[in-house]
Amino acid sequence: MQETTGLGNGGGRGSSSAPWVSNGGGADRVVRFQLSPSSAMVIQKGDITRWFVDSSSDAIVNPANERMLGGGGADGAIHDAAGPELQAACYNVPEVRRGVRCPTGEARITPGFRLPASHVIHTVGPIYDADANPEASLRSAYRSSLRLAKQENIQYIAFPAISCGVYRYPFDEAATIAISTVREFANDFKEVHFVLISDDIYKVWLDKANKCFKSSGFRCLTICSIS
Repeated sequence: MQETTGLGNGGGRGSSSAPWVSNGGGADRVVRFQLSPSSAMVIQKGDITRWFVDSSSDAIVNPANERMLGGGGADGAIHDAAGPELQAACYNVPEVRRGVRCPTGEARITPGFRLPASHVIHTVGPIYDADANPEASLRSAYRSSLRLAKQENIQYIAFPAISCGVYRYPFDEAATIAISTVREFANDFKEVHFVLISDDIYKVWLDKANKCFKSSGFRCLTICSIS
């Protein structure tokens, strides 16, 4: 089984001062929250396959399956956009056991190939109703991705809503885990993005971020409307 998350027809581009995303018509918001004096968390709408910052120190996160050979939803879209070289690179990742290159909660990295972002970090989120401890597994997926990105000197990283597609993780719980885990790495990246296309997921992520940052005294830096 592969995870499926909603994808739209837009794209994203970020910079440390004013990231933006186009969704092919209409206006959406890019909302930036201060993680630390040198780091921001950005919540935006768009197609993660078109997101990038500098094409050298940026990475998108692929919600992969354990085989790492592509699938449906965001996983399939990332493989399609990256070209066949991505599947070849994934095939060369050693199996840890038969048919498993990346166990649930772990992460692997490859080049981005034809994607505008320079790297892809592949991680496997939990199937909510099948995992014995889905909270721990989802937190591990985010944490493993961030640790690997830090190890590889990635400065900008973009996540989808891991496990919120056919893996059926409740949005509110998933947002809490995602945002709290990102905050553990507040001093390690210039920007951490969540690139979301589903209106429902975007609203839940934004609401959760507003509550989390308000309670901790951090502030929302900017709210940009783009078209």
